[in-house]
Amino acid sequence: MKGLHLHLDCASGAAGDMTLGALIDLGVPVEVIGEALDAIGAGRRRLHVTRVTKGGIAAVDVKVDATGSLGAPAAHAHAHDHAHSHDHAHSHDHAHDHAHDHAHDHAHAHDHAHSHDHAHSHDHVHSHDHTHSHDDVHSHDDANSHSHDHTHAAFSRRNASHAHYHYGAIRARIAAAALTEETKRRALDIFDRLARAEAKLHGTAIQDVALHEVGAIDSVVDIVGTAAALAWLEPASVTCTSVAMGHGTLSCAHGVLPVPAPAALEVLREAKGVMADGGLPRELCTPTGAAILAATVTQWAPAPTGRPVAVGWGAGDWDLPDRANVLRATVMEPAAGAASVWQVDANIDDMSPELCGPAGEAVFAAGALDVWWTSIMMKKGRPALVLSALVETAARDAVIAAILRETTTIGVRFAPRERTVLARSTVIVSTRYGTIPIKVARDAGAVVNAAPEYEACAEAARTHGVAVKLVFAAAVAAFDAGR
Repeated sequence: MKGLHLHLDCASGAAGDMTLGALIDLGVPVEVIGEALDAIGAGRRRLHVTRVTKGGIAAVDVKVDATGSLGAPAAHAHAHDHAHSHDHAHSHDHAHDHAHDHAHDHAHAHDHAHSHDHAHSHDHVHSHDHTHSHDDVHSHDDANSHSHDHTHAAFSRRNASHAHYHYGAIRARIAAAALTEETKRRALDIFDRLARAEAKLHGTAIQDVALHEVGAIDSVVDIVGTAAALAWLEPASVTCTSVAMGHGTLSCAHGVLPVPAPAALEVLREAKGVMADGGLPRELCTPTGAAILAATVTQWAPAPTGRPVAVGWGAGDWDLPDRANVLRATVMEPAAGAASVWQVDANIDDMSPELCGPAGEAVFAAGALDVWWTSIMMKKGRPALVLSALVETAARDAVIAAILRETTTIGVRFAPRERTVLARSTVIVSTRYGTIPIKVARDAGAVVNAAPEYEACAEAARTHGVAVKLVFAAAVAAFDAGR
């Protein structure tokens, strides 16, 4: 499955635990996620993975034990014995408000003989005797998942009345953890997106953003676990058509707010994500779910033509009235054969060459499959350039908009094109200069081309003080040796 295309279907919304569950169901080893949780000090024992059925669909359900505090990394994490059962057999179909206005001092011993007298904002106040699983310790953040995330999120102002973790402290913990570089990069990206959204919503600086203590543990497990799973999967590209957000209102510590959740909406706005209503009067996409998508999706578009290799389903917590409450992840291998695309062209004779590089990058970012420049001669003997792009139908309008915005042209032309492409995947090889990704092209299963990624070769060459061609040759040799 590694190095292929990943498509995410979010017809029931998105949340951290749903995404993590789908990736586990897809085939990502739980051990990979557990190692990352140990490295960050959350501890793998907080993660509870079971199989459930949602609307007739068998899916992986992920629950997080959010009691206690984040501990020391690796073997020192999570020293509690937890003699009670974490089977999560029951579901909380009553709507907890969980504004968390109480203080979590966590000084009590974990013998679970006492009841929790916390002043939860449940409409029905009951004591917890801990004969059931810990679904109440971390209420679920929407119709799907943990509600510390959803009521504006896991984040709050620094002067919150209960225990919390500052955003900067969590960021420093991730940065210093013994995680793979890709896991660390993606986890930090997701947390940064959440923090930026909360800072903007509250009108405060990013360094003043804080996480509720229980919400912090939930968020750390969901985000770091998902980042580790995606790092293991190494998708070459990720698509998502849109994410269902829901509508109506939600209640939180700040009062009644509209759905979509403000933080989730801000995260998607910044990332230029694509949202849909979803047709249900409730919150379907949480801020954490939105941030994971924003940091992962490379193109907001339908799934490309290809062969499905593996399918995974991640469960949300609620039972929805009209659909299975699941997020689907599909790994796909591009199929060789004819495919229809659009070629978009613009003649430009009055733009500074310095602007050509940024313009091409913007067109790529808008979803173009390929971008190139051609020298031409226009009227009155003027030297000029043609900016051309190949693009699938779903991203055509975005590419046209990028060309009109980033160049001096006042119009473009476009026409359909047919093309034949080989099935492609990415393979990571180890060389004396480090690991290098190689793009592999196959025809009917046979390898017909293998090309090391230039940027990775160039970076390795700079690091080791050698010529790029030596790194390139070493990567090709390593690939051939491993076949």
